[in-house]
Amino acid sequence: MRVAIISDIHANFPALRAFSENWDELWVIGDLVNYGPNPNEVIEWVQTHAHCVVRGNHDHAIGFSVDPRCSAPYRAMAAETGAFTAKVLSEQSKRYLEKLPLTVERRLREHTFYLVHATPSDPLFGYLDKDAPLWDAEVKATGAKLVVTGHTHVPFIRAVDNQILINPGSIGQPKTGTPEACYAIWEDGHLELRRYPYPVADTESEIRAMPISDPVKADLIQSLMTGGVSAQQVNG
Repeated sequence: MRVAIISDIHANFPALRAFSENWDELWVIGDLVNYGPNPNEVIEWVQTHAHCVVRGNHDHAIGFSVDPRCSAPYRAMAAETGAFTAKVLSEQSKRYLEKLPLTVERRLREHTFYLVHATPSDPLFGYLDKDAPLWDAEVKATGAKLVVTGHTHVPFIRAVDNQILINPGSIGQPKTGTPEACYAIWEDGHLELRRYPYPVADTESEIRAMPISDPVKADLIQSLMTGGVSAQQVNG
């Protein structure tokens, strides 16, 4: 069994369209929308291809018309692109985001998985980096062999006793210092983090055409080109 795991697409359809991996199942760990120019295309693609999808804080924000609770460097970007996303999405797509589950528990043969966008105790907004000591209790509480998370846009694999925690990173807005899209593959118990290039210039061109302010366009494009808005790799 081969599972492709992607997260934090953020309406970046050129990055998603370039995803050419093979899979038996595809899991999406939240944040389909906001920041990027193509929320409709991303939602349609995910609905067509994904086997499991969990709700991220930006999906929640659009589905329920609430604040995604981003940290300071991302608030203006989230606010302006959130208004754009809410305007261009159909009510049907908004209801799809609203109804996405906060967590998914999956079993493949003898392997058990727990999927959540942020943390098990705070599925939408909990923010823990790879080395945070609090992960030990979070992972153990699930009882799953493999816990899959997203939200930070930074890929990692971490062992917690006999359990494994994995974050595939971000397809649409990676925070790794490079513009390459990030994802993970699980195949019969083996985990691998991977990256691939995509036509960032296509996303840049579409961002420039969005009805948002020039400073926010500049920040979004800088984030894509450099793999992070600033040295503060914080909650987006």
